Amino acid sequence: MKETVLDKFLRYVQIDTQSQEDAESYPSTAKQFDLLRLLEQELRDLGLPDVRIDAHGYVMATLPGNLPPSDAAYGKVPAIGFVAHVDTSPSASGTNVKPQVIRNYQGGDIVLPGDPSIVLRTSENLQLKENIGKTIVTTDGTTLLGADDKAGLAIIMTAVQTMMNSPSLLHG
Repeated sequence: MKETVLDKFLRYVQIDTQSQEDAESYPSTAKQFDLLRLLEQELRDLGLPDVRIDAHGYVMATLPGNLPPSDAAYGKVPAIGFVAHVDTSPSASGTNVKPQVIRNYQGGDIVLPGDPSIVLRTSENLQLKENIGKTIVTTDGTTLLGADDKAGLAIIMTAVQTMMNSPSLLHG
C-alpha cells in the first residue's frame, strides 16, 4: 500500500526535533539529525541519484527532469528547490508526540485528550468551521505537534515520491 501524505506526517511528528535557543551549532540539537537521516534514506529509497546531508543539517537531492527533447519546454524549465525546516519550538516537549487524528470533522470544539483542559474552540479558531468534513490532526495536548514544518516535509516527500513513481508525469 502506498504511503499517504498523512502517513508520512504522522511518522515525522513522532520524531523529536525540538530546538535549543542558546545553541551555537546548526542544527541546534543533535536529535534533529534523526529526522534528517530518515529523510535522506527515504530519498535514497525513492531512487534519487545524488542524495546527501551536510554537517549543518541540509538534506539535498536532485530529481532529474524527464521532459523529452521534443517537448517545447525542454531545456527551458528552471530547477525548483523545496525548502523546509525540521526543528520544532523549544517552548514545548517534542518527546512522545501522540497525534490526534479527527477524520470527517463534524464541527464543534476539539478537546485534546491528553489534557482535557485544553480545548480548541471554534469561537477562537474560525478556520475550524472551514474544515468540516476534512481530516484534522492535533496534538493530544501533552506535547507540541510540530506541524510547522513537518507538514511541509510530508508534502515535499510525497511530491517527490509521486514524480518518481509516475514517469508519465512530465517535469523539469
